[in-house]
Amino acid sequence: MKGILTKWLNQANHGDRLQDEEEWSREVEALYVLLSNYYGTDKLVLKASRLEALALMRSDILTERVAGLKKIVSDDPTDQRIPKLQEIPQFLDEVEEQIADLIARRAVEDRLERVVSEKMQERHEDYVKEIKMNVLKETTGPENAQTLKKLAILEKMNTISLKRSAIDVLRPQAVEEIVGQEAAVQALLAKLATPYPQHMIIYGPPGVGKTSAARVALETVKKRSFSPFSKDAPFVEVDGTTLRWDPRDVTNPLLGSVHDPIYQGAKHDLADTGIPEPKMGLVSDAHGGILFIDEIGEMDPLLLNKLLKVLEDKRAFFDSSYYDPGNVQIPQWIKKLFDEGAPADFVLIGATTRDPGELNPALRSRCSEVFFVPLEPKDVQRIIYQAGEKLGVILDDNVPEIISEYVIEGRKANSILTDAYGLARYRNPDQEQVRVTSADVYEVLRSARLTPFIFRKVQSNVEIGRVLGLGVAGFLGSVLEIEAITFTGLEGKGTIRFNETAGSMARDAVFNAAAVIRDLTGEDIRNYDVHVNVIGGAKIDGPSAGLATTLAIYSALKKQPLRQDVAVTGEISIQGKVKPVGGIYEKIFGAKQVEVRKVLIPFENMADVPQSLQGIEVVAVSTIEEAMSHIFIQD
Repeated sequence: MKGILTKWLNQANHGDRLQDEEEWSREVEALYVLLSNYYGTDKLVLKASRLEALALMRSDILTERVAGLKKIVSDDPTDQRIPKLQEIPQFLDEVEEQIADLIARRAVEDRLERVVSEKMQERHEDYVKEIKMNVLKETTGPENAQTLKKLAILEKMNTISLKRSAIDVLRPQAVEEIVGQEAAVQALLAKLATPYPQHMIIYGPPGVGKTSAARVALETVKKRSFSPFSKDAPFVEVDGTTLRWDPRDVTNPLLGSVHDPIYQGAKHDLADTGIPEPKMGLVSDAHGGILFIDEIGEMDPLLLNKLLKVLEDKRAFFDSSYYDPGNVQIPQWIKKLFDEGAPADFVLIGATTRDPGELNPALRSRCSEVFFVPLEPKDVQRIIYQAGEKLGVILDDNVPEIISEYVIEGRKANSILTDAYGLARYRNPDQEQVRVTSADVYEVLRSARLTPFIFRKVQSNVEIGRVLGLGVAGFLGSVLEIEAITFTGLEGKGTIRFNETAGSMARDAVFNAAAVIRDLTGEDIRNYDVHVNVIGGAKIDGPSAGLATTLAIYSALKKQPLRQDVAVTGEISIQGKVKPVGGIYEKIFGAKQVEVRKVLIPFENMADVPQSLQGIEVVAVSTIEEAMSHIFIQD
């Protein structure tokens, strides 16, 4: 049809339109047929009726039929004009133009409808596919053949077990199993078994039971009816040396952090709506229980200050620039965390091997302090006996004593016994009852390259110019051998030599000793060459060796022998007075290790001596003369 119209139009443009009325009539009929095909017969009749052109369309008069055709094509009911006979070609040209436009528009619409239909079909297929995927997820979840295979591997691995580790078996399960720390454990329990439990710092050398004591103390206190801790109160343990955090609080496992929707990516449903997601930390995990931080002295200072703020507020607060309190899309639990903070009401127990003076003063002011002491040989032996019972082994009588000579901490003692047990089991695989012998222990000690903790114990004899001093490093005391020798030198030109590694304060003690000796004897030390030596080149960081140095020089100068089973500590003033020093308990412990019978300490340090001390005599002295009466052999 469109091709016929185009041909007719081309003929009209060239002035070749036929001028015969019969031909016009045929052309009008053809155009009506075209419209009937275009609209459909029923729709064409309805359209003509609506335009008041039905009578014109059915008329036998050619001009009226042309007028009806024009009215239908132009869709104008107001067009009442009937063309004259000679105007029919002009009317037909206009009608043809309009019909051509209709047909062209219809072609475009059909083409668009096809494109739209195709797009809709594609969208429909995608939508159906998405629905199918969702249905599959709901019915089968995220699993597939690969994930199920990996799950099966994990399940199989979970069925394989090498039993419990020796550490789990030997870990103390009751207060009575904490050896050598009776006073410290009692103090720990007293601070927890109250309606007002206190934060604490536990000081002590490694391997003496600090962590185990805190754990069993909580379990013990939970059984009390008046305890503030519930039966399911948590014990959260963390190592202060491994606590890592981002100053921007992007990650903070201790206090908690916020996963912003852009940088870290919160949960999918939260990220899509731009809502930050707070993550609670260990302080909230410990809510209602104990947060135990081992090596708390190694924590980052800024993180520690943030922790102190949580201790004050009993809550951990979150902050994010993406949080909008007016956003109604924010879930209530997130809003509550941002507005009120996460609950963090717990008791902090920090353990450290550092000296109290090295810790943050603000932390110490908020915490009670409990001191664990080094283990004595009898304590180590008792730990070995306990471990042997838990392992179900028979120990030779001398096994605990041998191990106690090489270690001063329970953890290492248990490790040696466990290795010896493994060696005995390997050698005798068929024995039901394993016996650990001294040979097994010595072989473990040799393979571990361990040496006895105490090389030589003191002797009950006397020597000239040699005295036992006392030193302390950390929480461990030790006995120092200080010796002196004097030679007659040029008058007024004598020299004094002392270990360069001993420290400036220790060298000053030598000059104080010279003044005291001159006051006691009337002799000028400058007339002698004096050589003072600390055997082993130990560094004496402080004035504690002043009294010992004075006694050694005096003995060498006057050739008076000194008792070798007496150890001394204290600062000496130029007036001969014995001044207080630190680390008294640790020094006494070091003296007991080598079987010193008597220790001389400053009178002002008597309050530092534990009341339960046994096995050694402690004497307080105020002056050099009092010290001499106890250490020199009296005629």
